[in-house]
Amino acid sequence: MIRPSLILTFPVLISLANPATAQDGMSDAGRPDARIAELERQIVEIQKKYDEQINALKQQIEELCAQASRQRAKDELANLREAAKAKVAEGVVAEEGPEETTFRSGSLSLQALNPEISVTGDFLFSSRQDSTSHESSDFEFRTLGIHLESWLDPSTRFKAAIPVNESGSELGEGYMTLYNVGDDLNLTLGKFRQQFGVVNRWHKHGLDQVDFPLALRQIFGDGGLNQTGLSLDWLMPPVDSTAQQLTFQVTDGSNDRLFGDNARNRPSLLAHYKNYRDLSKDTYLECGLSGLVGWNDEWDIQGGIRRSSSKVTAVLGADLSVLWEPSEAMRYRNVEWRSEAYWLNKELLAPDGSGSDTVNAWGAYSYLQSKISRTVDIGIRGDLYVPDTKRYANLSTSLSLSPLAVTGDAPHLWQIGPYVTWCQSPFVKFRAEYDYSDGKGIENAEHVIWLQAIFAAGPHKHERY
Repeated sequence: MIRPSLILTFPVLISLANPATAQDGMSDAGRPDARIAELERQIVEIQKKYDEQINALKQQIEELCAQASRQRAKDELANLREAAKAKVAEGVVAEEGPEETTFRSGSLSLQALNPEISVTGDFLFSSRQDSTSHESSDFEFRTLGIHLESWLDPSTRFKAAIPVNESGSELGEGYMTLYNVGDDLNLTLGKFRQQFGVVNRWHKHGLDQVDFPLALRQIFGDGGLNQTGLSLDWLMPPVDSTAQQLTFQVTDGSNDRLFGDNARNRPSLLAHYKNYRDLSKDTYLECGLSGLVGWNDEWDIQGGIRRSSSKVTAVLGADLSVLWEPSEAMRYRNVEWRSEAYWLNKELLAPDGSGSDTVNAWGAYSYLQSKISRTVDIGIRGDLYVPDTKRYANLSTSLSLSPLAVTGDAPHLWQIGPYVTWCQSPFVKFRAEYDYSDGKGIENAEHVIWLQAIFAAGPHKHERY
């Protein structure tokens, strides 16, 4: 950039270098306006030339920038073309020689197709004393349970339980469940513990006490109600804040205590209704009603006579469960109360030949249990069972009415049993229980101390069913 001071001094230097010019200037000293005008003209000419040079430089710079921008655009387009050519070349190579494809079936590998296997052990020590015998004790490995479970496909699940004891083994449960065969409807096929009440569905190693309630064992037998057939479980639409479920089961009438004279093997029918509701964020209530009906048709009469007559056997039940479990300490504190009641009505032909008759028996249990720490539960259960009174109950025929009916007057049996359970881990737990029972017309008063050890190996731990 040309400085203005240099521009102004430039004509002065020229005049000094040219003496003629200086002399002319001196001759014109009387006209200073002419000199000033000449200087202004020269300055204007220099400024004009300066502006022209600046404009020319600006134009050149703009042309250079435009050329650079066009070159960058050309380079980017060339790069895109090269990338496209490379992609096309890769596609041609893939078509000419495809890579080897490895097919995987996700989790359904050969190992995953094997069922999950769990083993449970139920070991008991008992010491008992009654009024007519000396104290006796016994060790018993009650059950070694083999449990199998597997998903057959995304909507079908298989489960089986095979109890093994010291005298042999048999099929405890074996069934498959088809989920969502209808709207909120599941179908189960096979042999299973039936949904009469709550605890009949559980396995013994999953009970809160050593054994099933007294009334359940007297009415259904020591093993509870376990038959073969089909089950429909329908999750009904909720009403207000309650959840509802209806279970309907059709099974073979094979329970010896209820259907021991079912010669035609007519199926038995069971229905169970369950209602669940939250009383608060920490408390829930569950109640249910159960009904079972079946038939017997062959009867042994004293004197070797066998008669045919279809008679109905019905059992009704009601259950109630309440659980308080604070959400902020659910692993350390809870209180659970569970109760069930059973009523039996069994029609029959009296073995003494007196004709048609009816046996009525009923019973109930209730227990209260509390978790006092993460690993310790304490509780107490009370049981009551009242059989019918029949003068022919002890007659020697194929129909054994005991313990549904006895010959005593106003018979009954009750039991009280406190217990404590220590869960050493999710796989091992120990229980101590004391049972005292007494009554009239059935058994003598009895004291029993139980020590129980339960262990589980496998993924299912102490699964109840």
